[in-house]
Amino acid sequence: MPKPKSPRRPSRSHSSSSDSRWQRWRWRLLQAALIGLAVLIAWMFYLNAVVRERFEGQRFTIPARVYSEAQELYAGAPLSVDQAQALLEQLGYRASDRINQPGRFQRSGQTLHVHTRGFNFWDEVEPSRILTLDFSGHSLQSVTDVSNDPILLARLDPLFIGQVYPGNREDRLLMPLQVMPPTLVAGLIVVEDRHFFEHHGVSITGIARALWANITSGSIEQGGSTLTQQLVKNLYLSSEQTLWRKGNEALMALLMEWHYDKATILEAYLNEVYVGQQGQRSVNGFGLGAQFFFGTPLPALDLHQQALLVGMIKGPSYYNPRRNPERALERRNLVLRLWYENGIIEDLDYQQAIRQPLDISTAPGQASYPAFMDLVRRQLAEGYRKEDLLAEGLTVFTTLNPLAQLGLEHAVERRLPEVEASAGPGDELETAALVTRPSTGDVLAMLGGRRPEVAGFNRALDARRSIGSLMKPAVYLAALEQGYTLATPISDAEVTVSGADGKLWQPRNYDKESHGNPLLIDALANSYNQATARLGMEVGLANVFDVIDRLGIDETPPPVPAVMLGAHGLSPFQVAQYFQTISGNGFYTPLNAIRAVVHPQQGVLQRFDLSVEQRFDPEQVFLLQDALHQVTLTGTARSLQWRLPQDWWLAGKTGTTDDNRDAWFAGYSGDRQAVVWVGRDNNAPMALTGSSGALPIWAELMRELEPIQERRGQPVRVDYLPVNDSGAVVPQRCDGARLLPFVVGTEPDNQRRCNADGPASDATDQNVEKPSIWERLFN
Repeated sequence: MPKPKSPRRPSRSHSSSSDSRWQRWRWRLLQAALIGLAVLIAWMFYLNAVVRERFEGQRFTIPARVYSEAQELYAGAPLSVDQAQALLEQLGYRASDRINQPGRFQRSGQTLHVHTRGFNFWDEVEPSRILTLDFSGHSLQSVTDVSNDPILLARLDPLFIGQVYPGNREDRLLMPLQVMPPTLVAGLIVVEDRHFFEHHGVSITGIARALWANITSGSIEQGGSTLTQQLVKNLYLSSEQTLWRKGNEALMALLMEWHYDKATILEAYLNEVYVGQQGQRSVNGFGLGAQFFFGTPLPALDLHQQALLVGMIKGPSYYNPRRNPERALERRNLVLRLWYENGIIEDLDYQQAIRQPLDISTAPGQASYPAFMDLVRRQLAEGYRKEDLLAEGLTVFTTLNPLAQLGLEHAVERRLPEVEASAGPGDELETAALVTRPSTGDVLAMLGGRRPEVAGFNRALDARRSIGSLMKPAVYLAALEQGYTLATPISDAEVTVSGADGKLWQPRNYDKESHGNPLLIDALANSYNQATARLGMEVGLANVFDVIDRLGIDETPPPVPAVMLGAHGLSPFQVAQYFQTISGNGFYTPLNAIRAVVHPQQGVLQRFDLSVEQRFDPEQVFLLQDALHQVTLTGTARSLQWRLPQDWWLAGKTGTTDDNRDAWFAGYSGDRQAVVWVGRDNNAPMALTGSSGALPIWAELMRELEPIQERRGQPVRVDYLPVNDSGAVVPQRCDGARLLPFVVGTEPDNQRRCNADGPASDATDQNVEKPSIWERLFN
């Protein structure tokens, strides 16, 4: 029987080989671990630098915020109750039975009760307060507080009109943690991260709870991220659902909690969280969210409003109260219940809050004026770097007057379709217009096209069109400086001028007729081309072009006679600057859209104070203004006599170019000047003139603005004398005699009797009636 074989023992060499392989694997694993640890440490150093650089430097990119001028409230302010209510509605104030919150108002007949929001202006802080405004007609009669004590001066908060260089399109109002409602802060933690003060950036229990909820539901129901992780994601990372992003988020959250305390992290979250969208502008932070949805500053929100903001964080689009009110209401009430169950609010507060409506404002609290904002950007670019405007959080106070802008838009909306119906076939009409304040050069309103909300080509600044007869006042002002008077007869016969190139210039009147020897004032009032061309040649082109330059046109037109009749292209903005010197009594004031620029820490960086330079004697400009007033009485703009109240003092000039390609009107009344252009973008002809195309819009605009009719100042060296149609001084009782202003020493030498060609006797001279003060001021 064979002997069984004994089992084989492993050889020493085989055992040694296995141990060697295991040793090599352990070494490789150790090497990999060491390399991984080194990479992790290096990556942690990198993430640490990223976290600290952003958090300790420019934490938020805050574009410059741009505001309108503020409405001043004082006894005697030129403001009607309807205008005041329209302004409040523009600002996002809401009519309410109770004015317990800032941003609410109540109207009773000619009285408004307003709970103002308050505002940090560039010169002082305006407090929030409850005011009673009593109106009578077109005037604010009194301003009193809740104790019925008179208030000398108060200001409404300005209208937010946009951002300069918005970059990533994020917008926010930074607010310190101390001023935020305690219930909102505590309620946020209860809803979003109830263990916020216990974890160190990442909550293991929160992750486990969210994982279990997602597994049991079969869908992504909970995220498990802490507030710190949410802040990290918003500040540094994208929203992609990957393990790499989640890993970086957790590491950066740990680093953030290591470096910064809970209060700092919480304040950053409250200012960063995304709550809504307005076009391309994202609404970030509860400070801006309160104004965007409720028209009320964050510290003044009621409990039900605070709960809605907190509830929207879960899904700002899904729970948008303007688009999905039922979802938003259900979510808000859930948040309120959580607050009650966790002891944030009492039972009575809870019961009152859930009975409240959503209470959302209809207006988001921002206006859109792209043409005016274009001007602001251009003027800011002259003194500020784009980087500063993008990130420094500057506040820009502008000259825009919301009521004037609203009036301009209404005027175009009402009158342009009527004008277009008379324009004949062709492309649609376009328009551009500006409203300015003659005394300061402030740009109060601007329109770059017939659709005010559309950004793009800004015709008010960039459309250079021939201005036609708008250039004529420069010719007549040059003549007045050379010793001519408004009563000087000038020839309106046909004229031919030979240019340097040998070409002949033969201007004709619009009606193709000659008009004898009209007085200078009538030649301008009726816009006679032939008389203007003759006058300009007699005065001398050099003198005319000198006046054009001093009036403020910021370029040198070609030195040809045709420029005197407007054969040169200017933008509406340039025309407004040119007329500004006339309406400003001969003082040149650069048109300006900015009042002040304020830095959040450094205070006022720049004030745009009034800049004035006297370029003409007030006497000659006063005479020119009288001639432009005659334009509105008997000249090409005489339709204003029935379009506007006859007791208004108006001055202006129509402008029509060859083939009726452009229609203009520039003029002023009181302390409001406006320039209106109407034409086609393709420069095609239209069946319109300045008086039929632009003037109707200008008149409607002035009716909206209701300029104050102040007494017109008269220079000491100007006196009024009665003259006849040949320019001779006659007794005032004579038929056809009219009062014209003269600079003392330039009065006509020839004096006549009534209906007589011979000189007046000494007795007649003594019987010339002196005009009354009223006639001197307003005739």
